[in-house]
Amino acid sequence: MPNAHFQYILIALSEVPVSNGARAMYATVTQPLSFEEFLAWDDGSGREFELLDGIPVPLSEPNANHEDLIQRLCAYLENHCQKNDLPYVSRQSKQVRLKTAPQEKEKSRKADIVIFAKEEWQRMKTISSSAAAYISPPGIIEVVSNNWKDDYLTKLAEYEDLGVLEYIIVDYAAFGGIRFIGSPKQPTITIYQLEEGEYLPPKVFRGEDRIDSRLFANIPLTAEQIFSMSR
Repeated sequence: MPNAHFQYILIALSEVPVSNGARAMYATVTQPLSFEEFLAWDDGSGREFELLDGIPVPLSEPNANHEDLIQRLCAYLENHCQKNDLPYVSRQSKQVRLKTAPQEKEKSRKADIVIFAKEEWQRMKTISSSAAAYISPPGIIEVVSNNWKDDYLTKLAEYEDLGVLEYIIVDYAAFGGIRFIGSPKQPTITIYQLEEGEYLPPKVFRGEDRIDSRLFANIPLTAEQIFSMSR
């Protein structure tokens, strides 16, 4: 049950569409939540949510290939950081607080993999609040699914505005539009790197191309090795 000091209560079950055309029931709130309130909020359904203008919005569940790639890539990157003494911590399925104007309601994304600064992760270990990207993380990785426009367009603008230094899009099943992954479509990794507040033109990797990342310099991974983590 929510803590009493939070300024909301669960009031109803609302019917909303999800990506497969079905309709799902989820609990609504009486007024918009802050990011911190949202992290502590639980509607009891077991579903995952993102925050949109202060309102929790349910997410569709990823398929098994998507899940496997996220889990294996996140574990690989964490091991790489530890072995090479890099100042980062890789964690999967973490909430990211988006940038909003002072009078705007808060928003979040549940990113597939968040690359935290080690110092920020250590700070969070000293407090009881949920582990999340309260400030802009150095990196975010999104694995593309059938709602590919979110990853290539919407999130690109959001993460650029937030100041994420490196945004990596892993399109293992070639879901994206041809302007992003070519014609004929082929599995592609796209990396955007921030410079002076804007993303540079992306770096694109396919097949046996070796990944060129600012955060993970000299990482011995090809695009195909990452795609194979979904199998």
